[in-house]
Amino acid sequence: MSTLDNKLKLLPTTPGIYFFKDKSGRIIYIGKASILKNRVKSYFRASNKDHKTLLLVSNIADLDWIETSSEIDALFLEAEFIKRHKPLYNVRERDDKNFIFIRITMQEDFPSVSLVRRPVDDKSRYFGPFVQSYGVRQALRYLRKVFPYFVKDNHKYSSKLEYQIGVLPRPDISQLDYRKQIKKLVLVLEGKSTQLIDQLQKDIGKLAKARRYEEAADFRNQFLALKALNSRVIFGGEEKIATGVDSALSELAELLELRQPPRRIECYDISNFAGEDSVSSMVVFSDGVPDSKAYRHFKMRTRGPNDFAMMQETLTRRFSKRNEAWPKPDLIIVDGGKGQLSSSKKTLGAIGIKVMTVGLAKRFETLVVDFNDISPSTTLQQDGGYYTFNFEANSHLLHLLQRIRDEAHRFAVGYHTHVRNTRTKRSVLDGMVGIGPVTRKKLIRAFGSVAGIKQASEADISAVVGKTKSQVIISQLG
Repeated sequence: MSTLDNKLKLLPTTPGIYFFKDKSGRIIYIGKASILKNRVKSYFRASNKDHKTLLLVSNIADLDWIETSSEIDALFLEAEFIKRHKPLYNVRERDDKNFIFIRITMQEDFPSVSLVRRPVDDKSRYFGPFVQSYGVRQALRYLRKVFPYFVKDNHKYSSKLEYQIGVLPRPDISQLDYRKQIKKLVLVLEGKSTQLIDQLQKDIGKLAKARRYEEAADFRNQFLALKALNSRVIFGGEEKIATGVDSALSELAELLELRQPPRRIECYDISNFAGEDSVSSMVVFSDGVPDSKAYRHFKMRTRGPNDFAMMQETLTRRFSKRNEAWPKPDLIIVDGGKGQLSSSKKTLGAIGIKVMTVGLAKRFETLVVDFNDISPSTTLQQDGGYYTFNFEANSHLLHLLQRIRDEAHRFAVGYHTHVRNTRTKRSVLDGMVGIGPVTRKKLIRAFGSVAGIKQASEADISAVVGKTKSQVIISQLG
């Protein structure tokens, strides 16, 4: 188990597929995950009482994995490897009646795409088998907006609406151009979306140089759409959460009169203790999902316990020229009520940032919106120059807002703790005569804190920094 234990520690937090192997090295199970580390470790929890899972785990001697750029890639790659290796526990666990395949009629001049239960020998291209039809249908729904395709063999347009909403190709598309689109779709189904994204980027540059701007714009739209697909397919038990998130974002857009559900939401929080070691956090949710790579924290230059001034500093630094490459948010949430919202809006207005900004007050989980930011209403509760919203306890929107706010608070508190601990560890050492930064680092690395140094023997300290310096340190520690 030591080999397996070591590999479990190395699991990444990216999407991908995983392979469980028995003692002989044979693959006995293949699965997919939106977060490899979380999914694979869940099999080995003591609380796992499912008989099939216990039987599988008892035969696992080793594991491997392949990281993918998106959850959609993991979905399609899993099917490809299951078909290739036919693992014992994948076959034992699943009934053929649940399998589903994607069928593309490549033999046709204008191929159509459909879902079928069983492949037949008709020269079509089949992808699968897939077990969870929900995930496949969801993935194809998103992909069809990137690469519009026909779903019927006669290639008829039921109405103009299908073309207008972008699920069918334009009526005048040539056979050559349409087949190029299908080939791009096939690359994604083969788990090669990263390769396709790279190719699209190169094609955009070539078309722009040739001044074929309309074609370049089409390729750019495909490029951006593919990049945005990275977290749109949620696996397994998280499917209900995904549905709730989509519902919450739509409700939020309607509530705040946004043109469309906010793709990028930024939330800010302040953390300090009596004005000391003050920090702020910025967390980002993309399409309702935490985007931890985009999180940022700021060590405050503002002195004293003044949360309004600290939020002003945070927003000013976030939207400074230094950070202008960061994507612009569709919605900003600040942790606090009317006072914090008012202060934040004044700051954003002063630096020329026009983004819908709301507050979320902790006490009653109240959403606060400036009176001037939405249409006048007689049904909403008005408090001075603000509208306030309170939600039912089971509201999808309330749960989403709480997750965003709580994540901002967690991130801020974590950084605050780090800053405070660092200062505490180094404060006494910083004031020591004859002890430089290199020696301080050695001591902290060896003993962890000033308290650890005090508890160490002279011999232990000498082993780290030498006898002469150890005597200097001990004499000053008292």
